[in-house]
Amino acid sequence: MSKDVSIETAEAAAAEKVPYWDPPPAPVLDTSELKKWSLYRALIAEFVATLIFLYVSIATVIGYKAQSNNLQTCTGVGFLGVAWSFGATIFILVYCTGGVSGGHINPAVTFGLFVGRKLSLVRTVLYIVAQCLGAICGAGMVKGVAGGDLYDALGGGANAVAGGFSVGSALGAEIAGTFVLVYTVFSATDPKRTARDSFIPVLVPLPIGFAVFVVHLATIPITGTGINPARSLGAAVVYNMAWKNHWIFWIGPAIGATAAALYHKLVLRGEAVKALGSFRSTSATV
Repeated sequence: MSKDVSIETAEAAAAEKVPYWDPPPAPVLDTSELKKWSLYRALIAEFVATLIFLYVSIATVIGYKAQSNNLQTCTGVGFLGVAWSFGATIFILVYCTGGVSGGHINPAVTFGLFVGRKLSLVRTVLYIVAQCLGAICGAGMVKGVAGGDLYDALGGGANAVAGGFSVGSALGAEIAGTFVLVYTVFSATDPKRTARDSFIPVLVPLPIGFAVFVVHLATIPITGTGINPARSLGAAVVYNMAWKNHWIFWIGPAIGATAAALYHKLVLRGEAVKALGSFRSTSATV
């Protein structure tokens, strides 16, 4: 037993010694970014990634519903396949675009990182605009491929509160689901963790993709799973018949992302304790 304890202690000590750089908080308003090509390259990456995400995921939803409603003779992917489509697509796209834009592909993730002081307000707003435009284009591509009549008959993959669930339940599901996703994003991209695991690059997108997967399993029966305002907006705009309670898919993710960002920043990274200690030291000096 003592040998096992010593091994675990040595491993923990080695992990603690891994050098890493914790970037300073991003300025709230940094207009100098507007002069950098890297920002516009990141915006293009977010636009294209969100377009691909909506195209693949909404097409999967349409195919599943077509099979379920017997409107088409196809082998549907099933409920599990829909969840896997969302999660696997996010895994692929985060892996592909992470080095360019951070691979957000979701306004809730972008907003959470802004709350955590990882992004400036300028970049946050522009990312969200690019993501929403990409989502609308991606959903539009699905409608073009599937055909307008079939697309509309199957609900356009739009999010809505399912029968038997209240608006409060749907809002709670969106808050909880987004919290899980954004909490995973913060944990997977934590500088200390990425420095230790840098030799296995897939360790960042993999848990994020799995988070999307498991949240979809839990909340598809309730709201169809939003947790991504761009995904909800893109499908709603193209379908144009799912605006009732659409606010849930913005307010819920915003609350969940904020809660996850504050939890990671104040509790897991210990900034609340550090701030309290600094306050006590200042008070003692005075």
